Amino acid sequence: MRSIAFLTQKGGAGKTTLAASLAEIAASTGEKVIALDLDPQQSLLRWGKRRESANARNKVIVEPLERERLSRVRAILEGLASAGFTLAIFDTTGADATAVRPVCEVADLSLLPARPTRLDVEATAATFRAVFLAKRKAAFVLNQCPSSYRSTRASEAAKQLNYLGVLAEPMVSARMDFQDAVAAGLGVTEYAAGSKAAEEIAMLWNWSRKQFTGKKFEAAVDRARQAAA
Repeated sequence: MRSIAFLTQKGGAGKTTLAASLAEIAASTGEKVIALDLDPQQSLLRWGKRRESANARNKVIVEPLERERLSRVRAILEGLASAGFTLAIFDTTGADATAVRPVCEVADLSLLPARPTRLDVEATAATFRAVFLAKRKAAFVLNQCPSSYRSTRASEAAKQLNYLGVLAEPMVSARMDFQDAVAAGLGVTEYAAGSKAAEEIAMLWNWSRKQFTGKKFEAAVDRARQAAA
């Protein structure tokens, strides 16, 4: 069983929206997916309930993960694997670093969404250091980028994040299809098949699953460590 955690210390970066759509597309490729919501706001859990009402084709189980259970998160994952799940996706709280740490220590891959702003890059860099210290794989996801190719904000943010560590592919644009899909209880590839948003989330899923055993990822991490030394 593999696990992906969405982490960020700054709100509004879009981790819940990305977690929902990534969970759905993973399920569409044959993964048995459980999404675990650590955020007290329970946005992902509400998405799961809307998904049940929408009679969505690809099954994604969404469950809350309370703070008091975090000390047992490794055993919880083992139990889920025994139950037949092949992928767990964590949507974490942004403000409580103590609650996030146990997830950092067990996740096979941590994805750190950041908008292309200086404040987001700085906040996400702090989150990256926490995951780095846990010696787990982590990558930045540049999210909510301007869709205009004339904008330099995304390219400048990408340069900064590449210097700090690994940048996932692709950069994800700010598109209403993502928000509308979550509101409908769907993943964006269900809600707007063939759209640019669906294409981007498909690319992010393909990139993510390659990282579980990817030597290219390890080489990029080594380069980041040498630059930070």
